[in-house]
Amino acid sequence: MWKIVLGFVVFAALALFILMKSGGNIDMGGEKHDVSAAQEPAASAAVSAAVEAASMPASASSQ
Repeated sequence: MWKIVLGFVVFAALALFILMKSGGNIDMGGEKHDVSAAQEPAASAAVSAAVEAASMPASASSQ
């Protein structure tokens, strides 16, 4: 039984080490409820561009 627990701890530590060294954006601070206002305009611009592209007729997009 203790071998299973030890194996899990070693595997978890190795996984965290690899994730942190790979340059990923790892945040171990817990759940965040603060929504950045800087992300909203980019997302809404992408959505509006997709809607505009989808609403264009096929003949207008090939010109």
